[in-house]
Amino acid sequence: MPLNRRDFINRSAATGAGVALAGAAGAVAAPTAQADPGTGAGKAQGRPPKTFSLRVLGTTDLHGHALNWDYFTNAEYDDAAHNDVGLAKIATLVEQARAEKGHDRTLLIDAGDIIQGTQLSYYYARVEPITGARSGPRHPMALAMNQMRYDAAALGNHEFNYGIPLLRAFQEQCDFPLLAANAVDATTLKPAFPPYLVKEIKVQGAAPLKVGILGLTNPGIAIWDKANVQGKMAFPGLVEQARTYVPKLRAMGCDVVVLTDHSGLDGDTSYGDAVPYPENASSLVAAQVPGIDAILVGHTHREVASRTVVNEETGKSVVLSEPLCWGERLSVFDIDVEFDRGRWHVVSVTAEVRNANTVAEDPAVAKLVKDEHDKVVAYVNQIIGTCKEAMSAAQSTYKDTPIIDFLNLVQSDTVKKALAGTAYASLPVLSEASPFSRSASIPAGNVSLRDVAGLYIYENTLDAKILTGAQVKDYLEWSAAYFVQTAPDAPVDISKITNANNTPDYSYDVLSGVSYDIDIAQPVGSRIVGLTFQGAPIDPAAQFVLAVNNYRSSGGSNYPHVAAAQSVWSNSDEIRNTIIAWVQANGTIDPATFGGDQWRLTRAGVPLFG
Repeated sequence: MPLNRRDFINRSAATGAGVALAGAAGAVAAPTAQADPGTGAGKAQGRPPKTFSLRVLGTTDLHGHALNWDYFTNAEYDDAAHNDVGLAKIATLVEQARAEKGHDRTLLIDAGDIIQGTQLSYYYARVEPITGARSGPRHPMALAMNQMRYDAAALGNHEFNYGIPLLRAFQEQCDFPLLAANAVDATTLKPAFPPYLVKEIKVQGAAPLKVGILGLTNPGIAIWDKANVQGKMAFPGLVEQARTYVPKLRAMGCDVVVLTDHSGLDGDTSYGDAVPYPENASSLVAAQVPGIDAILVGHTHREVASRTVVNEETGKSVVLSEPLCWGERLSVFDIDVEFDRGRWHVVSVTAEVRNANTVAEDPAVAKLVKDEHDKVVAYVNQIIGTCKEAMSAAQSTYKDTPIIDFLNLVQSDTVKKALAGTAYASLPVLSEASPFSRSASIPAGNVSLRDVAGLYIYENTLDAKILTGAQVKDYLEWSAAYFVQTAPDAPVDISKITNANNTPDYSYDVLSGVSYDIDIAQPVGSRIVGLTFQGAPIDPAAQFVLAVNNYRSSGGSNYPHVAAAQSVWSNSDEIRNTIIAWVQANGTIDPATFGGDQWRLTRAGVPLFG
């Protein structure tokens, strides 16, 4: 598919900047400019050097948040955990930052994960999917980002969740390039997206400042979205591709090189050795690849205003910044340069983050996506089924509750249907689910789409892995560490019975398909008692299929065995949308058909709760 380059040249001319775009289909030549021989002379002529200051603004992990709106609660975000979110808020910060520095010397970039994460983005991927630039609906994230005049965005791993055709349609709708130097064609190994963008910033009385922007995405895409990318695209390491392209950008005359990486700061990896490249490699890139001035970091949803890494070869500092997620923060890099011996040289880089809850939404951006927003609000508030009894997650951290059983039922059903007719169809299916939100509930009577979607607050997808009976027990022992060891005669305080301060609720798993007790009088590792399958003690050698979310499947929370276990099926659709589809297909949720005690807390064999 031809790369979309419309408006790049025109918009660059309007802001005093030239542009060169590298991609699978070649490059657009950058306009060149020479300094007036009588100006821009620096120290070589004994005169003070010409100085200039460039500002690069950055967002990351927007995850479909165009507005400050929670589609699951039908209200604005205003709690301490999320602050304010969304591109409309960020747009106000961007305009303030541009006004401070000058519109003609400010660039705006993103580090990926743009089109997945809210019901707004889901709607335009699955319900009324975008088809491209010429017809069909417009993606609200493209509308907002075009209005804000983004210069470039790196691809995130979640860009691939809805398949490559949907991503290409989004690419067509963007007035800026989607960059990924390490997303390559699986056969030719040529770039599948533009690796970089080169911008020329005009400087009065001196040579233009040439800025190279290199985009890098996450190698984990090969695992997390295997169903969408296998045989089509490959994802080499960030360090490896940066070693190819950073020297190329310097050879092209770039005075400043900025990376936008959908990869966390530190070198940890959730997928073990399944991929030979680290998941979170931005600091490694800074340390091991010479020639980089600044890196916008993404993927890990952390707020890091500024981190300095010293390059091992040159001894020069590289400044990194990660602006949290969802449009809660804006990274601001200020890059000072001076003109000396015929070219610009970076003399300092600083970074900070600015908070979206300090400003109002930009009315132009909010108005631009209002129709799309209103359509999705109506969509999520539609009635999709009924529930015979109210269900609540309030007690799900210490009791077997129907609401968690319901999540496991949907996941088990989904995996069983997926494996029908395969070599694994005869294996029993177990399922894991966590008490993600203690406030989650389903009312008796009519149930809306957002009621159901609120049961699963994360963007996880569903995998199926094979575990043995012995591994299932190990898995449960790991989960049972969530509880505080409590002597048989000690008083029980429900508010203090878990290690939630150290082990978050989302790291505690309940398994369906087996029955077991958790004896919290025992030490960690020796708590699972009476583990049975179909009424008999579980066979340590028997094989089971575990329906498991992709975070856990790839090593999240360090559960034993599961990351290395054989995968027999995976799905790129969010689990929350799988639950919605189940309710739409079945019409009625009846806890009497799936509720019942499958696990319980005990002390020395005595149940803690009735």
